Amino acid sequence: MKLLLTSAGVKNPSIHRALTQLLGKPIDECHALAIPTAIYGHPWGGPVKSWRFITGNATTPMTELGWQSQGVLELTALPSLPRERWEAWVREADVFLVNGGDALYLCHWMRQSGLAELLPGLGDKVWVGLSAGSMVMTPRIGDDFVAQRPPITGDDRALGVVGFSIFPHLDHPDLPDNTMAAAERWAAALGNPAVAIDDQTAIQVVDGRVDVVSEGNWRWFGPATA
Repeated sequence: MKLLLTSAGVKNPSIHRALTQLLGKPIDECHALAIPTAIYGHPWGGPVKSWRFITGNATTPMTELGWQSQGVLELTALPSLPRERWEAWVREADVFLVNGGDALYLCHWMRQSGLAELLPGLGDKVWVGLSAGSMVMTPRIGDDFVAQRPPITGDDRALGVVGFSIFPHLDHPDLPDNTMAAAERWAAALGNPAVAIDDQTAIQVVDGRVDVVSEGNWRWFGPATA
């Protein structure tokens, strides 16, 4: 699976070009599935923010890019459906647009739904993460970003698809605690490589290669390894 791990969506031409290259065809020929799940687990989230994400009425460009078709995949609903039914929807999609919110809540429902175990077999499909939708692919999110402990692991572990953690929204004007100094303290407590990225930056991971796509600010802590 190809990963485009963003802080705030497809915010600039560089990230847009990277997305198009990962897809291997124009956006208007691609079928997308939007996954809003993470937003319901965050204290600042809820139905209105989910609607904004799905309809493209947010400041984090994902769903409004001109996809040929777009569906909504709500992970909390999947355990109530026959697996062969929803798995067919997943395999028919070209790209997954994964909303921000609570990364551990998203991680829990990716596991509970069965989506997490499908990821290694999804080949050339593209995962575009937004904040928590990116952090869920990391080994740990760090205590700074834990809104609620998941019922199974009880800690800050995520899926570990990549070997580095992500500190999103670096120096965001509405998040005064998201400074580089805070990112340094966060990274020091993790015990694995990490990267701090602002909203103009994304991390691309393909076949074990990690590349930074940025028109903004970012910093690695430790080696850049998938």
